[in-house]
Amino acid sequence: ARALGRALAARTALVRHGSGAGLLDLVPADEARDHARALLAPLAGRAALVETLRAWLSLHGGWDRTAVALAVHRNTVRQRIARCAALLDADLDDPDVRMELWFALKQD
Repeated sequence: ARALGRALAARTALVRHGSGAGLLDLVPADEARDHARALLAPLAGRAALVETLRAWLSLHGGWDRTAVALAVHRNTVRQRIARCAALLDADLDDPDVRMELWFALKQD
């Protein structure tokens, strides 16, 4: 009610939580897909690595939780993530790199 009152007073549109544009909405879909394909190209044809990277990023780099989610040993997760880092020539400890990869994986 307070938000509606403020919107009416300011003569602006009412914006609901979660209805705003996300980062994926800021880039045209075709450009985002092209960028994602180029960024993830070194992992092409390596479904296990892509699946592991996606799970690992979604679980904030948690080795044990990723291992449980994928039903593999934690050392397998570590080896796969190290392989991803090498193939992508990326520092997966860098939050900017993680963010870019996460958005690329969302396009995949």
